[in-house]
Amino acid sequence: MDLWERKMVDTDRGRFEVFVKGQGDPLCVTHHYSEFNDSGDYFAESFTLTHRVYLMNLREAGSSPKAEESYQLSMLETLFDLESVREALGLERWGFAGHSTGGMLGVLYGIYFSEKLNYCIIVGSAAREYMTLSPECIYNEAHPNFDLMQELIERLKSPDLMDEVRKQLSAERTKLSLYDPDRYDALFSLPIHKKMSAPRMNYFNRELHIFDVTKKLHLISTPVLVVCGKHDVQCPVSYSIEMENLIPNAKLEIFERSNHYPFLEESDKFQSVITEFLAEQ
Repeated sequence: MDLWERKMVDTDRGRFEVFVKGQGDPLCVTHHYSEFNDSGDYFAESFTLTHRVYLMNLREAGSSPKAEESYQLSMLETLFDLESVREALGLERWGFAGHSTGGMLGVLYGIYFSEKLNYCIIVGSAAREYMTLSPECIYNEAHPNFDLMQELIERLKSPDLMDEVRKQLSAERTKLSLYDPDRYDALFSLPIHKKMSAPRMNYFNRELHIFDVTKKLHLISTPVLVVCGKHDVQCPVSYSIEMENLIPNAKLEIFERSNHYPFLEESDKFQSVITEFLAEQ
């Protein structure tokens, strides 16, 4: 597998680290608290055969700028950072694809900057806080795997973990969100490795409790594809159904044999759905 090309992009909001791969229409991919490197990302890799993908390290991730004030780690400020990178790259518009918390950024991107997006792809995500009232969510205390997930997350925040230990903990965490955990080794076989930005994760955990943009979803004018695994334990499928109902130009695809990673668990179907959606634009 080819490595991603690392670029440092100078913007009026700082110098951001971006990894680039593929040819075709420009597509931005990011996650709210992941820290990427030149090995790339499984979700982003799904688009590299058809797009020129810009995989962005957000503030406090990788070699991107540090936050001088805590509010700079908010979702809204992150949008301004994304827009500054787009402008610095000289792109009038681009697509956006986000998985999980990356999808939450995509929702906000559509609300505030639809005119800068060719389309938005939101996978396994939500437009509002998804834990408190959802016992089927693994981040709800009523879920049987809640304590185990919290323990794994806290251990993964440590910057001093040996690579092998980090890999093992990450695998155990991911298995909790697979339809068939026994397929983990087959699904995650590429030499892709990434870390978690603890400052971003900690800020997100506070911001999430007041996150609800459902009343603004009607403002999204760009075409939106919403994808979710039927058995998603992180962002339950009901939140994807809600987004389809409230976003004017949204299309929903539910993957019957997937949990939180439909782009891997049903990869052929995912590619087919993406191809069909893009052909309609």
